[in-house]
Amino acid sequence: MLHFEDFPVGRRFEFKPAPVSAEAIIAFATEFDAQPMHLSEAGGKASILGGLAASGWHTSAIMMRMLCDGYIGDSASEGSPGIDSMEWKKPVLAGDTLSGHSSVIATRVSKSRSEIGIVTFRAEVTNQRGETVAICDYANMIRCRLAGDAA
Repeated sequence: MLHFEDFPVGRRFEFKPAPVSAEAIIAFATEFDAQPMHLSEAGGKASILGGLAASGWHTSAIMMRMLCDGYIGDSASEGSPGIDSMEWKKPVLAGDTLSGHSSVIATRVSKSRSEIGIVTFRAEVTNQRGETVAICDYANMIRCRLAGDAA
């Protein structure tokens, strides 16, 4: 179990590849972001995106899954107080495979709860061509290791 002390500035967590299918794009868009470029290839080609494209929110949800698999699921996470920025840099098209990493960029102990550390991360999501498709700066609240616990 990873605790606050296990997240020094510079630590990096790699994301496992995540394929993005046309069916997944359409299913997400149908429920959450029903714009033409997310609902059909024809709608995507008629847009500036050039083809059936995942919603930015869908890209963010895929990133969240990668974060959970990359480190959150193995940590003493207490959730997040929010994100500082979310940038969608390039369209994620049907057939793309996403990967990337998240890196620790700052740490501090909470001023109001000394048993909680605040870890600030930057996540960068790339496609199979190595192009950055999304960047997110966010914080995660992670429990500090209790005195006497093993490292």
